[in-house]
Amino acid sequence: MASEPILRAFELPVVQRSRFWDSRIWLDYLALTKPEVNFLIVITTFAGFYLGCPSGDFPFLRSMNAVLGTLLVASGTGTLNQYLERRFDAQMRRTSRRPLAAGRLNPSAVLRFGIALSVLGIVYLAAAVNFLASLLALTTLFSYLFFYTPLKRKSPLCTLVGAVPGAMPPLIGWAAASGQLNFGAWILYSVLFLWQFPHFMSIAWMYREDYARAGYLVLPYDERARSRLVNWQALLPLLLLLHVSLLPAMSSKASPAYYIGAVLLCGGFLYSGIRFALRKSNSSARKLLSASIVYLPLLFMLMIVLRK
Repeated sequence: MASEPILRAFELPVVQRSRFWDSRIWLDYLALTKPEVNFLIVITTFAGFYLGCPSGDFPFLRSMNAVLGTLLVASGTGTLNQYLERRFDAQMRRTSRRPLAAGRLNPSAVLRFGIALSVLGIVYLAAAVNFLASLLALTTLFSYLFFYTPLKRKSPLCTLVGAVPGAMPPLIGWAAASGQLNFGAWILYSVLFLWQFPHFMSIAWMYREDYARAGYLVLPYDERARSRLVNWQALLPLLLLLHVSLLPAMSSKASPAYYIGAVLLCGGFLYSGIRFALRKSNSSARKLLSASIVYLPLLFMLMIVLRK
C-alpha cells in the first residue's frame, strides 16, 4: 500500500524515543564513566582540597565545585579510554561486557559523550574554581589518554607512566583550595602514586592471560622476568609508602593518633604484598587488591579527621 512508507516514517521516532528512555541505556553510559574508579577520585580530590585549605572558614561550595569538575573530567577520561580500547576490551573476558566492547552503544555517540564530559569539566574548573586546577585536570586527561593508554600495548613501563596522571586528583583538590602546590600537596601525590603499583600489580596478575590475549604488554611474557617485575612493583612501593604515609605526623600536620592508624593500615597492606610476592596466586592477588581498596580511602579519611 502507498501509505505504508508514510506510516513507517512516523513509527521510527517512537522507537528511538523508547530506546532513549530505556534505563539500560543510561546505565550503560554511567558504566562508561567507571563509577568504581570515580569513588576513589572523589575521596582523594576532597582530601586534597580539605588539607590544602588554609585555616579558617571552610569554603564548602568551592570544594563541591572542585570535586564536581574533577569528577566530570575523570568521567570523560574513562569514557574516552573505553572508546580508544573498545576493540581490545572485546577480546578480554574482564572487559568484554563493557557497553562499547559488547556493541550496545554507538562508538561515535560515546566519543561525543566523552569529549563533552571532559570539556565541560575542564571549563567548569576554570570558571568555578581556578585556572591551576583546570590545567592539572587537562594535563591528567592528555597524559592518560595519549601516553599511558597506547603504552600498555608496548611496554611494562606503562604502570610507571600511568601512575603519574593517576595520582593527580589530590593535587587538583589542593590547587583548588589554595591556588598553589606546596610540600603537603606532594605528600598526598606521592601516597597515591606509590599506592597504584601494588594495586595494579594485583589486577595485572589476576588477568595476565586476558591482557596477553588482547595484546597488552603490562607484564613481560617471560615468566621469570614477569615474577621479578611484579615483586619489585609490589614490594618496593609498599616499603616507600610506609615512610611517605607517616610524613603528615612527622611534620606536625596530624595528631599522634594518625601515626598509629597509618602504621596499622600500612602494616596490613604490606603484609598482603609480602604474601603475594612469596606465593603468587589469584587468591593472594585478590587479597592484595582488597587491601589496597581498604587502605587508600581509610588513610585519606584519617588525614582529614586527625588533621591538626
